[in-house]
Amino acid sequence: MFHVNIATSDREREDAFSVRRKVFVQEQGVPLNLELDELDETADHFIVYTTDIPIGAGRIRESNEGIGKVERVCVLPEYRGKHIGVLVMQALEDHAAKKGFKKIILNAQSYAIPFYEKIGYVITSPEFMDADIPHRAMEKRITE
Repeated sequence: MFHVNIATSDREREDAFSVRRKVFVQEQGVPLNLELDELDETADHFIVYTTDIPIGAGRIRESNEGIGKVERVCVLPEYRGKHIGVLVMQALEDHAAKKGFKKIILNAQSYAIPFYEKIGYVITSPEFMDADIPHRAMEKRITE
């Protein structure tokens, strides 16, 4: 069984960072100094567990007034295809609604665009490179 928590302890935050290091740094080759950044201090972090094993993560922060920015959404390779990404996004969107955000923006890796489109996000930019990985900006209106 999978469950998503907002990280409220140092351990939960470190669990989220651990998943991010495995996916973005080790698997995708993103430099550690780009992956773990100063925005981690103020963002709200979410972590997915199966029992007590961290397997997915994501963060959200206020980008502009009324706009939440979702970042660093990831799932360990062996748990992909089990709708864990959807669980993370639902938790992030619920959190955004509770904070009063009217819209969520994100920069999706291009290969993940179909995933985000299935859950209601629309592309808002041409393709661009971030950490040598192609991305597109996307957004979704949030309803309360």
